Amino acid sequence: MTEHSAVEEIRRAIEKAPLLSANAQRLMQITADTDHELGDVIDIVKCDATLTARVLRVVNSAAYDLLNPISSIDRAVSYLGERMVTCIAIGDSVGNLMNRPMAGYQAAAGELWRHDLFTAFAAREIARCARGDMTIDLAFTAGLLHDIGKAILSEFLHGSAENLVGDIDAGHVENYLGGEKKLLGMDHAEIGLELAKSWQLPTPLQSAIAFHHEPQRAPEEDRLLVYAVHLGDIIAMMNGFGTGSDSMQYQLDQGYQDYLEFDTKQLPGIILEATELFRQAEASLTQNQETES
Repeated sequence: MTEHSAVEEIRRAIEKAPLLSANAQRLMQITADTDHELGDVIDIVKCDATLTARVLRVVNSAAYDLLNPISSIDRAVSYLGERMVTCIAIGDSVGNLMNRPMAGYQAAAGELWRHDLFTAFAAREIARCARGDMTIDLAFTAGLLHDIGKAILSEFLHGSAENLVGDIDAGHVENYLGGEKKLLGMDHAEIGLELAKSWQLPTPLQSAIAFHHEPQRAPEEDRLLVYAVHLGDIIAMMNGFGTGSDSMQYQLDQGYQDYLEFDTKQLPGIILEATELFRQAEASLTQNQETES
């Protein structure tokens, strides 16, 4: 397959990818606005019977161990928070895409989703160190979606993982992203951006997806968010939540110091908090899926 034909095949795969639900799109647009209120999120959930049922099922799952069941959607959204409601909505729309095996990355089923979920919580904690204003739950959503392009690209890598790692070790390409680009003419960040545009995601989320490995290339107004996701991604890989063959095949961009008041001494606390939140979220979402099956 030539590079040109590969790009054409990839673009066709992007066109066939699942669509985000209208309410998932609305949730991400609203939560990207720093002036929004929790009531705006509640109103969206209330207008979606399926999402309402899922939110109530998650909040009443054993993972949260509530003494008394919650039956009010207002209380459920308040208890779970915007990040979990958005996570549920995204999972409903593209969960199958993000949970399938990625043979091209030598990654098992569910590995991408677990990596993205841990990255989301780590990015959210990193965002608390921002030198400027940023909605921390926007960092969560960006982390959750940052690697969506891999779900599309995986099938086109055709067992090339070992060769890509070899090219990096030999200095033929700078990182795995460069290897993807050299082999197929597109990398997973570019593919993710195409998906983000087709889903009409807010511009900051598009930037986080497109530049999470190269934050210095992001538009200045989005760079703080992109650096939070960049660090969250690396922290996830450091803690065993990678996506297969490309784990730890990227460089840390030291430019984060201009945007984040982050010291490596804070890292253990961030990892501890992200791990605890990840485990609770994974348990509640898994129980929700098992209840439905």
